[in-house]
Amino acid sequence: MRSLWTLSLLITAFLYARPQDPSVISHLEIYDLSTGQRTVVLEEEAHFEAPNWSSDGKYFIINQNGLLYRVTLDGNSKEVIPSGEAQNCNNDHGISPDGSLIALSNNDPVEEAPYGSSRIYTIPITGGIPTLITPKMPSYWHGWAPDGKSVLYVAHRGEDFDIYSKDLDNPEEIRLTSDPGLDDGPEYSPDGRYIYYNSFRSGMMELWRMRPDGSEKEMLTDDAFSNWFPHPSPDGKYLVFISYLEDQGEAHPPMKEVALRLYDLENGNIRTLCSFTGGQGTINVPSWSPDSTKFAFVSYEFQQ
Repeated sequence: MRSLWTLSLLITAFLYARPQDPSVISHLEIYDLSTGQRTVVLEEEAHFEAPNWSSDGKYFIINQNGLLYRVTLDGNSKEVIPSGEAQNCNNDHGISPDGSLIALSNNDPVEEAPYGSSRIYTIPITGGIPTLITPKMPSYWHGWAPDGKSVLYVAHRGEDFDIYSKDLDNPEEIRLTSDPGLDDGPEYSPDGRYIYYNSFRSGMMELWRMRPDGSEKEMLTDDAFSNWFPHPSPDGKYLVFISYLEDQGEAHPPMKEVALRLYDLENGNIRTLCSFTGGQGTINVPSWSPDSTKFAFVSYEFQQ
């Protein structure tokens, strides 16, 4: 029953990731840690999601209507990134450490996919023909290894959605979690010593970390919120993550009251940065600026 419940929640979330919604206004924003100020880069009467910040600091990548787009820092230019036959991208995508590749998750057309049809591909940073990384489905990308040789992702291979890693040039995938309940949002620390992720194994959605081999699992948060998607800053000092202000169980739905919070990795202190309407699509993927002073996210509002 737990697997079916989790599946229903995830399918609902990822189906929401693709279509345009004229009733929603999306805001691509930058949060500046030094000033606490929010700056809107792009606003559209449409639905877009999940910004990455480029390795050279010059643009963002977002997904919208099944495609990836490059958006300049001032929001004045927005162009499609060619992705070949991968025309049904969901909101899990990210740039390799050397800046040469984009990993993307695409909902492939198949006749039967009871747990979702997403598979992971890479394309050149400028766009191009996709290279398949995970033949098995569903697989949802979430992180690159610091050396760029492997990826982290969430996949359903048995009773639950768990965290896996896979070398780009090796057909074998490695399962890192096997606890009851959803594990999601894995991402390496910049030094490669830890994987940060969110898990429902305690009965609440909390932030966790583990070693790259899946050992030494440690819960980092323990509060009344549903905490998702911990993204370590490039300098290794902080995690930025999203918290639903009301418990959502194992779900991460859109259009809820949420807060972005900052976890200090030196002392474990947490502070709230800002609150708004968001959730699914706000900060699913790594979005820090290269110098660790800012990060990007998406907020939403219902159009009147």
